[in-house]
Amino acid sequence: MLLPRFDYSQPQNLEAALDLLNSHREDAKILAGGTDLLVRMKKGLITPKRLISLKSLKELSYIKEEDDCIRIGAGTSLADIIASGTIQNGARALFQACEKVGAVTIQHHRGTIGGNILQDNRCHHYNQSDFHRSGRQACHKDGGKICYARENADRCNSTCQSDGATALMALGAKLVLASKENERTVDLDQFYTADGIKPHAMEPQELLKEIMIPLSNAQSAYQRLAYRSAIDYPIVCAGVHLKPSENQKDQIEDARIVVGAMGRAPLFLAQAAASLKGKSIHDETAFQKAANASMDSAATFAVHNVGSTLEYRCDMVSLMVFRALKEASQTLENAKD
Repeated sequence: MLLPRFDYSQPQNLEAALDLLNSHREDAKILAGGTDLLVRMKKGLITPKRLISLKSLKELSYIKEEDDCIRIGAGTSLADIIASGTIQNGARALFQACEKVGAVTIQHHRGTIGGNILQDNRCHHYNQSDFHRSGRQACHKDGGKICYARENADRCNSTCQSDGATALMALGAKLVLASKENERTVDLDQFYTADGIKPHAMEPQELLKEIMIPLSNAQSAYQRLAYRSAIDYPIVCAGVHLKPSENQKDQIEDARIVVGAMGRAPLFLAQAAASLKGKSIHDETAFQKAANASMDSAATFAVHNVGSTLEYRCDMVSLMVFRALKEASQTLENAKD
């Protein structure tokens, strides 16, 4: 499969990149690592007229603690995140998620955290070659009026399979989006539109500049299930965040549970997480109840489009959430010693 023809720009700084985005808008796509974009172009899924490479924008590659936050440049490589002690200690779920993305060569030479967050939603009925798709009626995401993942669906049910997005949403992360005119900050759980065709609440002239993760005495964990340990996208994953009480270290003051690879966006399960407030960090019965509630909620959004049966994926939601909660609890316990 060959790439379609396109114009190529490699701006030398952020200002120049934003100027190009402002000029070309819908006709342009950002090229960071390219591990998602170039594959989609080869399959004929998208045909941008111009690629704007961020290769020279070293100013978008950094990890630092500032203003009670961990700040990560969107161009930071997955390898740098995995190697960072700041991430390992302050945002463990993200460290674990990035370890699972692709293969080591992708982490070191291609993949960036911004690209992982902004990867397009996937569906094995859609993410095929142009030749394969030409043999059937076009689906919603391909400009048609049918969804092969859910019968009689009036919308696209492609699935967000980003490891990084699931972990970062559990961590309560925010995104800084920049354009030529201004800069804005959005909560990650408000960034996903639940629209399979246009999954991100982002304007064509905007660029993801930075990820902000609040620092606290909480602990997090990430679990995922895939057919292979490398290369494959997750068929289900879960990120959790447990914050202990300031006065009673063995008691959970706040919790976040996010399930990924089950719907059009990572699923922030507020009700299941709320059931853990006031519980002991050792209460595995409460963890199991929250995990089961997460499974029930996620099952509503599940469709058959990632190469595994619905029943199996739904069952695994409970297991992934329970394992992540146990791991975060154990990390909290170890932190007291």
